[in-house]
Amino acid sequence: MFGKRLAMLIITVVSLMAVTCVPANALTLNVNGNYLDCYAENGISYTSVRRFAELYGGYDVEWDQGSKVANISGNGLDLDVYLGRYYSVANDRVLMRDGINTSRDGRVYAPVTVLAEAVGARAVWEPSTDSVVVSGGGAALTHGTSYYNSEDLYWLSRIIQAESGGESFMGKCAVGNVVLNRVADPQYPSTVKGVIFDTKYGVQFTPSANGTIYNTPSEESVLAAKACLDGFSRSDKILYFLNPRIAQSNWIVNNKKYMFTIGNHDFYA
Repeated sequence: MFGKRLAMLIITVVSLMAVTCVPANALTLNVNGNYLDCYAENGISYTSVRRFAELYGGYDVEWDQGSKVANISGNGLDLDVYLGRYYSVANDRVLMRDGINTSRDGRVYAPVTVLAEAVGARAVWEPSTDSVVVSGGGAALTHGTSYYNSEDLYWLSRIIQAESGGESFMGKCAVGNVVLNRVADPQYPSTVKGVIFDTKYGVQFTPSANGTIYNTPSEESVLAAKACLDGFSRSDKILYFLNPRIAQSNWIVNNKKYMFTIGNHDFYA
């Protein structure tokens, strides 16, 4: 079972590397031979959700002004792009990059790689032409009920809630990254539940000892867990985090490499 999970993890990482390495100077977007307007910000290329969907037959696009959501439906896909948020939800899967869905000239823009993944296409960077090239697409994205391991989702959403329920969405994702980075590290247990309840070097996560791990997670904590399980990583190096204002031990600070701070948490490798 672990071998299968490791193989799936490797495939996911390789796939993400193929679609996320888009430099900040991307100037054009080629979708199956058609050129679309795009812009790049912080290494992420964005394009119009509506114009992207219109290049593929069989998709309808609707805008909900009340919830600020652009919806693409058809060909077995139900995609909600949430304006002003990091994530989009496609067939109950949470797809995101380290950039927020935004609007320009009355149109909703989302990361090209997220839209490509949602429609089953492949996006690559072409340095010779300063462009992002999207090829293929039109196939249904595997639904979340089949894609996610239910036990991993159960425990990851609960540790995210218990450790970072009051943090931002990105802060929640970073906590989820710590757990999954440990799952991938041979010095820790090979399952999400195993990592959470690991006591080899003492209690690793306080909620596993005080019982808060069993509290029902918020919707946002579940979304953050799904995003992490779908391959989003704020960092693949972080293995520790703490709130320096309430931490009762300085071991992490004294022995591990500080990486960054999100909200109340400092993250270390």
